[in-house]
Amino acid sequence: MQLPTKEAVASFDVDAQYTFTPVCPNELPVVGGDTIGPELNAQAQFAAVRLGSKDAHSPQALWVSSEQAPPFSPVEGPNMDIRWPSHAVPGTKGFELLADLPHPADYDFFVWKGVEPDMHPYGACYHDLAERQSTGIIEYLQAKNISTVLIGGLATDYCVRHTALQLLNVGFKVVINLAATRGVAEDSTALALTEMQQAGAHLISCAAELKQELK
Repeated sequence: MQLPTKEAVASFDVDAQYTFTPVCPNELPVVGGDTIGPELNAQAQFAAVRLGSKDAHSPQALWVSSEQAPPFSPVEGPNMDIRWPSHAVPGTKGFELLADLPHPADYDFFVWKGVEPDMHPYGACYHDLAERQSTGIIEYLQAKNISTVLIGGLATDYCVRHTALQLLNVGFKVVINLAATRGVAEDSTALALTEMQQAGAHLISCAAELKQELK
């Protein structure tokens, strides 16, 4: 796929944390989630800026599931929708980025999301489900004159999907690197990919398909 010149491209590592890998089997393990680091690094070579995000959740979050309130059951609140197992708690292994990736301080822009115990956003561009409170990513990309965003991370059918749609909705071109993302389930991943494509996203199998315009 042909990209614009590097100065117009950003690369986004969405929630590439151990909480979404088999390394943390009691959290939200995604098959193969711990293998995407090299591809995220490969796509970043085509970008002028590198973005990252992390889930950062309290173990006492109001949406945490239990025996009485199982995962995926509804939970009331303007910024919560369903219950999830406790995951991505700061200070735990699950909170950490994959070992292949930079430290959060070494990214050009980084977002921590879901810090409030009664808020559980999915996309990295807004803190709230109503998409009213920006995390600053959109404004940062606009200030940098970025036109195209390469996206990988975890998981395809949740946070990657929401982040991609948020960026598409405000006019960015979005490229989903399938080798740099993994989904929770086949059916929901297929639906997410279809939805992203219908919204205008381009899908590539790996970063090796990318080519850059020359000045």
